[in-house]
Amino acid sequence: MFRGVHNINLDAKGRMAIPARYRQLLHEGNDGALVVTIDTEEACLLVYPLDEWEPIQAKLEALPSFNPAARRIQRLIIGHATDIEMDASGRLLLPAPLREYAGLEKKMIMMGQGKKFELWNEEHWHKRRQSYLEAMREDTELPEELMSLSL
Repeated sequence: MFRGVHNINLDAKGRMAIPARYRQLLHEGNDGALVVTIDTEEACLLVYPLDEWEPIQAKLEALPSFNPAARRIQRLIIGHATDIEMDASGRLLLPAPLREYAGLEKKMIMMGQGKKFELWNEEHWHKRRQSYLEAMREDTELPEELMSLSL
């Protein structure tokens, strides 16, 4: 289970270090094998342990290829999906095209989302978070599923 917000630095070669608390978990479950792809709704990257990614890819591949919207999603998400390995030091080398898509520079945010991580440009995340908070203050209607949730 991945949760929490982490400030991460990207080095000049495009490498980032996974927070120490997740390294053993990622090595035990998948030998450090991960899949990184784009988020089609936001300028950020999605990072999945391989065993979490495979069922998602199977579902995407099962979508009807003659449906234009489904085909677009397949091309974007599967097409950008890249296998990466965590090295012995807990680092990941993020491919340049993916870094460019998300505008990743030296300062990044790595956010746990349960079974995956999101990687954001730090400045972009802070702006986006602020817009989410403002929208929460303005929205009076929540999805019905949230109405029964207690925090």
